[in-house]
Amino acid sequence: MTLKDRIIDESLKLFSVKGYINTSTTDIITAAGTSKGGFYNHFKTKEELFTTALSRARKIWRDKNLVGLDEETHPVDRLQKLLENYRDRYLADAHTFPGGCVFMTFAVELAGQSPGLAAEVNEGFVRLRRMIKRNLDEGKSAGQVDPAADTARITEIVFSGLMGACVMFNLNHSRRNLNASIQSLIQTLREIRRDDGAARAGSHKK
Repeated sequence: MTLKDRIIDESLKLFSVKGYINTSTTDIITAAGTSKGGFYNHFKTKEELFTTALSRARKIWRDKNLVGLDEETHPVDRLQKLLENYRDRYLADAHTFPGGCVFMTFAVELAGQSPGLAAEVNEGFVRLRRMIKRNLDEGKSAGQVDPAADTARITEIVFSGLMGACVMFNLNHSRRNLNASIQSLIQTLREIRRDDGAARAGSHKK
């Protein structure tokens, strides 16, 4: 691992626990086992490190949460897999993010302190919401989601529920509560699921 990578990895660990604002460059330098010269040789400012670390955090999110989704042919199954990955692969990774989801830490901390950085973080939430909505809409068009389902409303239920589950897990690290929250969201999705056969049968009755 290069020094630059070590600085990024250690900063993410610190950011997840202490937040961006409360983590000093001295904290990062100490955790990475380097010097001021070593730090500033790779990053001109702490904000530059933030942008790079945020990009790394997004890659980690994708690598952990999107694994196996392409193997699912049903949109509800894809979203269920996403929720399960979030619970079992992402939030369970206490080594990478010992303080819990770093995006939630950033969102809460930066909203009133640094609107510019908060906007960068929010881009990821916007994309996640769009991803959920897109899967539901595609499923509805293909007859795999209840035609009466309000996909915008279901999207907000799933997205907000996921964020709420993350916040609570950051606070209490209760796997039992986290599992209950995720299972509730999965059940919501299953209730609007339609298989091709069921969809065709329903159409013949009309």
